[in-house]
Amino acid sequence: MQNKILIVEDEEIIRIGLQDNFELENYLVETAEDGEEAIVKADTFMPDLVILDLMIPKKSGFEVCRVIRKKHPDCFIIMLTAKTEETSKVAGLEMGADDYVTKPFSILELLARVKAFLRRVEKKNLDGNGGAVNTPDMIDFEGIHLDFKKYEATKNNEPLEMSAREFQILKYFWSKRGEVVLREDLLQDIWGYTPDNMPSTRTIDNHIVNLRKKLEDDQANPKIILSIRGAGYKFDA
Repeated sequence: MQNKILIVEDEEIIRIGLQDNFELENYLVETAEDGEEAIVKADTFMPDLVILDLMIPKKSGFEVCRVIRKKHPDCFIIMLTAKTEETSKVAGLEMGADDYVTKPFSILELLARVKAFLRRVEKKNLDGNGGAVNTPDMIDFEGIHLDFKKYEATKNNEPLEMSAREFQILKYFWSKRGEVVLREDLLQDIWGYTPDNMPSTRTIDNHIVNLRKKLEDDQANPKIILSIRGAGYKFDA
């Protein structure tokens, strides 16, 4: 079965170029020129992955990302950002994007990232566990309740807004609790990257920052997701 990709880009040259390249790779491709069209296409086309430029008319990339993530939690979202937009990258991840690529970008790099993400679709998220083995459908710790089937979360009985990617990370952490988890492990087991196309680990760090904002009582002194200098993280719940 062909994977479906939605390209949201208002610059015609870039949009057509991306469409041509992905169709040559045998993907089914739809495009959108603005945020409103993107949301409609996401509902009708039901893409496996969205390539989303942040600077688009009518509705911002942030708003599109938020809406798609809420309505289609299993869809992968890769943002396209300008080189200097560090705060935009973080904000996009907070809205639920899975990764970002900085303009100007290499089409080969983008293709590699897309293939890595869609490998997760083909493997059905490693039998539905997102890289985790023998993890229950619901877990409770430190006043936090996670339902991995319904993608619902609460802290002290108050709802938490979390992306599908964040649920996958926490499920993986739970299966490895007490162990040191390398950033490279997360990139391979959750994102689907391989050692020969590994991106910067900054993507992981940004997701951890966002998770700490939601889970920790004191982000400056985390007690649930601990940093292990020079290695990665340890889940200590």
